[in-house]
Amino acid sequence: MDERDTAAILPADTLPSPDNESTTNDSCSPNEEVEIRTSSFRRPPFACPFGLSVEPVLFLSMFSIALQAPLTTQYLWDRISEDLGYNGTKGGGCGNTSDRPDPLQKEVETLTAHWNLYINLGGFALGVVVVTLLGSWSDLAGRRPVLIVPSLGLALQAVVYLVVMYQKLPVAYFLVGRLLSGLSGDFNSVLAGCFSYVADTTDRRSRTFRVAVLEACIGVAGMFASVIGGQWRRAQGYINPFWLVLATSLAAALYAYLFVPESVSPDPSAKLFTTRHHRAVYRLYSGRGRGAGEGTGGGDSSQRCKLWLYTLCFFLLVTVHMGSRDLYVLYELSAPLCWGPALIGYGSAAQYLGYLSSLLGLRLLQLRLADSWVAVVGLASNVAGLVVIAFADNTQLMFTGYGLCFLYMAATPVLSSTCRVFLVPGALFASVACVEGLSYLVASGLFNSIYPATLHLLKGFPFLFGAVLLLIPAGIIG
Repeated sequence: MDERDTAAILPADTLPSPDNESTTNDSCSPNEEVEIRTSSFRRPPFACPFGLSVEPVLFLSMFSIALQAPLTTQYLWDRISEDLGYNGTKGGGCGNTSDRPDPLQKEVETLTAHWNLYINLGGFALGVVVVTLLGSWSDLAGRRPVLIVPSLGLALQAVVYLVVMYQKLPVAYFLVGRLLSGLSGDFNSVLAGCFSYVADTTDRRSRTFRVAVLEACIGVAGMFASVIGGQWRRAQGYINPFWLVLATSLAAALYAYLFVPESVSPDPSAKLFTTRHHRAVYRLYSGRGRGAGEGTGGGDSSQRCKLWLYTLCFFLLVTVHMGSRDLYVLYELSAPLCWGPALIGYGSAAQYLGYLSSLLGLRLLQLRLADSWVAVVGLASNVAGLVVIAFADNTQLMFTGYGLCFLYMAATPVLSSTCRVFLVPGALFASVACVEGLSYLVASGLFNSIYPATLHLLKGFPFLFGAVLLLIPAGIIG
C-alpha cells in the first residue's frame, strides 16, 4: 500500500462479472450451490459470522500494512542515526534551529531513502510477477489461496522484522522479509482477491454496496492503525507494535481459512506457472489477435490508441501516489517539520481519510459531472495538495496539504472503469496487475532516488515533480 491505494476504490462496474450470476450467493454462509461446487478441502469449517465474507480479511491485512509502513521508515531512520551518531530528532525536536542544513541529517535522510528504495524494490520486483500469476491462477483454482498465502507471507515478513529488532541486526535483513512477502504475492494479492471474491458472489444490484464496504474497510483500518501505531511507538517503542502486525496478519489468514467459502469452482488442472495471461496482455496492447481472454478492439487502431493513453494515465497516477507515499514519513521526520511518532501517525491517518472522502466525493460529483470531469477534479485536488506539501515548513501547512488531497483517489476508479471498456475479463486482471506492478517499481526507484539527490535544491522537489507528472493525465483526459 502499501499501502497499496490504487485498487482501493474501484467502482462496482470495474470488477469482472461472474460467469453465471444467478448461481452466486450474496451472503457469507455457503448455500447449496457452493456446497456442490466446493471440495471438502476448500470448504471452511465454520459459517461466516454476521453475514460477512472477505471484509475482515481485508480489514486485518490493511491494518497490518498501515501499522508497519510508517514504523519501518522511522526504525530505519533511528537505526541509521544511531550508527552515524546523529541525535537531532531525539526528544521530538531537530535541535538545529539555524538556516544552515545539518550535513549529518542529510546523510541520514539519504541513507534512509536508499534503504527504503532497496527494500521496496526487492518486494515489488517479485510481487509484479507473483501477483499476476496468483491472481490469474485464482480465476481457475479458487480465491481462498490468494487470501491465505499472502497473509502468511505478511506474517513471515513481520517475524523477520521482529528478529532484526530484537537482535539489532543490520537493516539489510529487512530485505529478506520483503522478499518473503513478495514471493507470497504481498498485500496486492489480498486486495485483488477480495475484490474478485465480491465480484464472484454478488449480483449487480448488491455489488455496489459490497464494494463500498471494502473501500470503507481500507480507509477505516488505515486510520485506526496509523493513530494506534504513532501513540504506541511513542509509549513503548517498535517491538510491541510489530507483534500486533504479526497477530493481525495471522488472524487474516486464519479467518480466510476458517470462515470464507470458495467462490470459484476449482479446476484441478489449473497451472500456476503459465504465460497465457501475459500473452493476453501483449496481444491486447499490440492488436495481435482477438478472442476470449485476449482483449477487444485489436484491429481498431483508434481504440488501441485510447487504451494506451488511458493506461498511461493510470500508470502515472499510481506512480505519483506510491512514490509520494514512500517519502511522507521521511519528509516529516527531518527538519524543518521534525515530527514525532504521534504526529506521524496523525499524518498517516489523514492520508487514509482521503480514501473515505474521495469515495464520498466521487459519488456526489457523479450526480452532476461526467466521469472525465470527476477525474480532472480529483487530479486537481492531488496537484494542489502536493504543491502545498512541497513547501510545507510547519505542521499547519503540512496538514493543509493533506486536506487539499481530500479527492486525490477520485480519478483512479474513473480510469479503471474507462480501461475496462477495452478489456474482456480474461485480460482484465493480468493487465491491471502488470501496470500496477510496473508503477510500484518505477515509483520506488524514481522518487527514492530523486529525494536525496535534490535535498540541496529543494527538500519538497519530489512532490512538485509528482504534481507536474499529474498534469499529463489531466491533459490527456481533457
